Amino acid sequence: MEIINLNLNNYKEIRFNTAVALGNFDGIHIAHKKLILEMVISGKKSGLKPSILLFSAHTKQTLEGKSPSVLTSIEQKIEMLKELGVEVIYKIDFDDKLRKLSPNQFVTEILINKLNSRLVCVGFDYRFGFKASGDSNLLKNIGKKYGINTIIIDPIYKDNIISSTRIRKLIEEGKIETANDMLGYEYSIIGKVVDGNKVGTKLGFPTANLDPITNYIIPKLGIYETNITIGDKTYLGATSIGTNPTFNADTLKIENHIIDFNDNIYGEMIKVGFIRYLREEIKFDNIDDLKQQINKDIDNIISRN
Repeated sequence: MEIINLNLNNYKEIRFNTAVALGNFDGIHIAHKKLILEMVISGKKSGLKPSILLFSAHTKQTLEGKSPSVLTSIEQKIEMLKELGVEVIYKIDFDDKLRKLSPNQFVTEILINKLNSRLVCVGFDYRFGFKASGDSNLLKNIGKKYGINTIIIDPIYKDNIISSTRIRKLIEEGKIETANDMLGYEYSIIGKVVDGNKVGTKLGFPTANLDPITNYIIPKLGIYETNITIGDKTYLGATSIGTNPTFNADTLKIENHIIDFNDNIYGEMIKVGFIRYLREEIKFDNIDDLKQQINKDIDNIISRN
């Protein structure tokens, strides 16, 4: 896979014609995958290079001046796109100049002049151009004038329309299994293992404290069954998201007890994949009650595997 950083001044694709999927693609859920695979298959049939136009940061960062919480890091997103058959990723900053392009200018200056596009694939709810004034049907009409074929993908339903917004809300509510069903994989947070206060070790349940690599959506506070990947090996885990109320702490932490694992992994990168929500965070009256509950949580996890 090739990754090309571009702006409105520095690049023009002259090597080949492209098929391009457009969108933020946060999470690359099953509806995104349908769209991207349609672009890849249709593009290859027409002799076009399967490509994605990605903004370096979420559009909300420019529009609202704040970085939104996300389902996937840019690194995770790139890896998943590669697995789906995307061959070129064009990364562009969603800056003020790009934001102010009209729908017609976006098609001519980006899709035609920059990407040499002959086919674009978008979702039914795709918006583009200044103040999101263009929709998927307008894109199709403008594209037709310039010889661009536009494929619009219908929504996929699981009770309601699958969307990144809906999945984020489910994760924040602790409804991990439903969110995973819409994603098509385990919602995961990647981060570095950092020093903690060693409370878990003192209790007999050492934990790997996670410092996430990006501004992930944080699941509802509580205890989760997880899959914890270290290098090329995956282990069962019990993950606590909370503040350690039994010890009157107030800092939010993601603490991971890796079952049947005793190696020192401080400073290493791990991936925590969330499987299911077990229970709420509890303030216990004493340490023995806390230890008893942790043992119950671990037994619960092991019994399901």
